[in-house]
Amino acid sequence: MNEKIKKLFNGGVGQLAIPLIAIALLVIFNLFRDPGFFSIGIMHNNDGNVVLAGNLISIINGASELAILAIGMTLVTAACGGQDISVGAAAAIAGSVFVKVLKSAASINGGTVILAILCSCIVAMLFSTFNGVLVAVFKIQPMIATLILYTCGRSIAYWINGGATPTVSSPIINAIGSFIPGIPIPTPVLIVVLMTVLFKLLFRFTSLELFTQSVGINGSAARLNGINTTFIKLLSFILLGVCVAVAGSIGVSRLGLINHETLLIDIEMDTILAVAIGGNNLGGGRFKISGSIIGAYVIQMLTITLYAMKVSSTDVKAYKAIVIILLVVIGSPVVKEKFGLLMSRLRKSKEQAAAKGAGEA
Repeated sequence: MNEKIKKLFNGGVGQLAIPLIAIALLVIFNLFRDPGFFSIGIMHNNDGNVVLAGNLISIINGASELAILAIGMTLVTAACGGQDISVGAAAAIAGSVFVKVLKSAASINGGTVILAILCSCIVAMLFSTFNGVLVAVFKIQPMIATLILYTCGRSIAYWINGGATPTVSSPIINAIGSFIPGIPIPTPVLIVVLMTVLFKLLFRFTSLELFTQSVGINGSAARLNGINTTFIKLLSFILLGVCVAVAGSIGVSRLGLINHETLLIDIEMDTILAVAIGGNNLGGGRFKISGSIIGAYVIQMLTITLYAMKVSSTDVKAYKAIVIILLVVIGSPVVKEKFGLLMSRLRKSKEQAAAKGAGEA
């Protein structure tokens, strides 16, 4: 049993141990607090469509943008050993471009929406490439390099639409932000599934996962083995740009407008925390996308739980900080090492006791 516990924390499933345990604890706590907390109901929304509703749906739906950003942040963290703190500001820029293209069209149809998403992706990728160049070429620490866009990004988003907060009204936009008629599951949840599958396929049919981990673990060794470390780091930022554009487009579609000041505000820290809770090494190297996605749902479940307990919005961040600090500390390398040593000592004591008993017999 001790070997199984040790394996759980140190390898294989180990990287997912902390987020899975956190999810389990939150589920148990909520079931004791309110047995009906996770009940799912069926209702009609404002458009008359049959949809699923309930706290569980709110959790998986509300965490969609965070989960998508966590996917891209995981790659940047693994390859560069640092985090991009400008994802919220970059999402505001991408959302502004998304709205700008839609408002420039004569009518909003499927082709216009696809064009708007592509334009927002291109712009977000360009800004992410700028961050990537600072990190990969000029060797600037990621958090410092991305501080530039973090500072000015929302101002750029403000300029794109001339300081206005234009609205976009269309059944297609409404479907992206809420529900597709005839499908009771929120569209953002389906987009998270799609993005996860696309990245899994990317890792399955390319060597990107291996190269990213190699660069993050030891860039010099990876370079000597023929891996272009600069390209891998740039690529991680570019892929994060795609995630930023998708998250920004979802955020705009939920509201039906662009507000550069509030769109995905403060999501940067939650994204980094989702990566950390997911068991990924914030110093780079080994990573697991699924862990970061679960980490995003941990954060959202914690938020919904606190609101259900009537905690004021001003106090939610403080309570979240306390719980998240505990989770991060428990999952830290130091604690894992101490836990491994404790398990080894217990195992040796058990073996010695068994040998002593056999000798006496």
